[in-house]
Amino acid sequence: MKMNKKHFCLGISLLFSALAFAQAPKKVLFTVDENPYYTDEFVRVYNKNLDLVKDESQKDLDHYLELFVGYKLKINKANKLGLQNNSKYQNELKSYRTQLAKNYLTDSEVTKELLEEGYARSLKEIRASHILLTLDENAQPQDTLAVYNQIVELQKRAEQGEDFGTLAQNYSQDPSAKENKGDLGYFSAFRMVYPFESAAYQTKVGAVSKPVRTRFGYHIIKVSDIRDNRGDVTVAHIMLMNPADGNVEEAEKNKTTIQEIYSKIQQGEEFEVLAKQFSQDKSSSGKGGVLNRFSSGQLSSEEFETVAFSMQKPNEISQPFQTQFGWHIMKLIEKHPVKTFEEAKSEMENKISRDERSRKITESLNEKLRAKYPVKRDEKLYSKIKKAVNDKYYTLTWELPADTKPFESEFISYGNTKNTGLQFLNYLLSQQKNPNQPKPIANLVDFHYSNYLDILLNQYYNDNLENEFPEFGAVMEEYRDGLLLFDLMEKEIWEKSKTDTLGLEAFYKASSGKYMWKKRYDVIIISSTKEAIAKKAHKLMKQGKKVDEIKTALNTNGVINVMASSGVFEEGNEALPKTIAYKKGLSDVVKEGNYYYVVQTNEVKEAGPKLLDECKGRVVNDYQHYLEENWVANLKQEFKVVVNKENFEEVKRQMKK
Repeated sequence: MKMNKKHFCLGISLLFSALAFAQAPKKVLFTVDENPYYTDEFVRVYNKNLDLVKDESQKDLDHYLELFVGYKLKINKANKLGLQNNSKYQNELKSYRTQLAKNYLTDSEVTKELLEEGYARSLKEIRASHILLTLDENAQPQDTLAVYNQIVELQKRAEQGEDFGTLAQNYSQDPSAKENKGDLGYFSAFRMVYPFESAAYQTKVGAVSKPVRTRFGYHIIKVSDIRDNRGDVTVAHIMLMNPADGNVEEAEKNKTTIQEIYSKIQQGEEFEVLAKQFSQDKSSSGKGGVLNRFSSGQLSSEEFETVAFSMQKPNEISQPFQTQFGWHIMKLIEKHPVKTFEEAKSEMENKISRDERSRKITESLNEKLRAKYPVKRDEKLYSKIKKAVNDKYYTLTWELPADTKPFESEFISYGNTKNTGLQFLNYLLSQQKNPNQPKPIANLVDFHYSNYLDILLNQYYNDNLENEFPEFGAVMEEYRDGLLLFDLMEKEIWEKSKTDTLGLEAFYKASSGKYMWKKRYDVIIISSTKEAIAKKAHKLMKQGKKVDEIKTALNTNGVINVMASSGVFEEGNEALPKTIAYKKGLSDVVKEGNYYYVVQTNEVKEAGPKLLDECKGRVVNDYQHYLEENWVANLKQEFKVVVNKENFEEVKRQMKK
């Protein structure tokens, strides 16, 4: 709930934000305690968000001005309370800036190439096996060479005809290889680490790749098949979940019940109706069992995906099958073709940002920043620094020179920034504990200098994004106000609505007519597609027979003639037959659609007001809206608002032209 509120506040901030980079004539539209707000800002945000406003009343300029003034009052209140000085607020603002800056700290050309490559690969799915010899990313050269030679030997043996699966079982250090012989199944782009993926896509079917290094170690890969991407699929399912406690008796009951449901489907009963009645997947049962569309590898059950993609024709029904989650019956709704590049672009961009591919983008940006910000370096001082670093660095015992004064002069400069030689020496000291340092010392200093310079230039570029990109500065202002508004709403409205128990109770009593139960019925429902069977069920229920006894008597010879459900249902619930007049006792046999129903009503609970505890979530939400409506009126009393009516009328005349 908190995250939703934060998004709400940021959304309001976007509606009411001044785009600082747009220049236009401006006049004072209104003041809040003499703080001016201008006509150009009002016009910009109104025009910018006109298409986003769904409520026609908010397009009225007079009403929009009221909203705009109310928004600015809240920001003034937040500043008056000093919320901008809160460390949590400052940290969140910093976090948002970091996230937003990612869009600017990339190389668009390299990103485009990676997107095109990723999409082309995503059109295919590869089945491959691998052998892994683990190796630390920072392993010493001699250790790296030893592992490399071992993987090359295994590559040769595989190419000479030895069974790849047997080699994987015997030598691979991937723990799963003992069971799966290195077989990874089918995968597509972005499912494996980038170097591994590239090697797999560059290897022909039946061939073994050259050794490939990833952060896990060295691999060789054998590709056994390449197929077209299967696209997405939409299915519906009926699910009976595995017992949480592993109860064997309950598990057997589920197996029997799923077979009964399948028999009902085979007898012509509607899949959707049965899903609503019996599926234990509450997220989909109300929709007739329909799930959101998905693609290969998106679900956590390979068995479920295999069944889904094996079905060919819409409305095809699978036999009952079991996954690690429970028993299912599946119905194919629709098969969807592979997404177009434009449809897949946004998702791929997010994946690239979290993938090793991003290193290519970083390296390209570093090159561009070195060209953008020419660096001047004092070569004499650089020579002194190299002489000040010695082999003690490799034993972690190197220290800064006793006399650091010769290094305190300017070492490098770029833009309007300068760094001293001592700053670089301190950086070298901070990197001393890193493993696998380059040798000799001259190479080591050059290596760290290159990294140091990239860090400095990236930081300088990042710090100046507001100057480099005015739109970035504008969005940061929007976030700044949005976060302030969130903190203010939490303090003044949301927390109060939760903690003000007396106020909440009074609000509930004043509007309790809004919170009502419909009639509720405690019932047992027996259904059948055959009238004669329904009449038999009616007779048995009249005799006081239990549900299990009725099912045993009527579901014979493998044919499921009756199904049963029970519980307390509110009037209008889809599970309740609609033609029955619910009163305590046993109903007659009634027909609705293709079904005959018999209902035993154990209790009728009359319509009436809900207790506060029964509707507290809704009451709290309504109380929050009530508090906010009154809050703006109070803010107008706390702050002096003066609207320049002449300037506002001029704005309205201009906007009507």
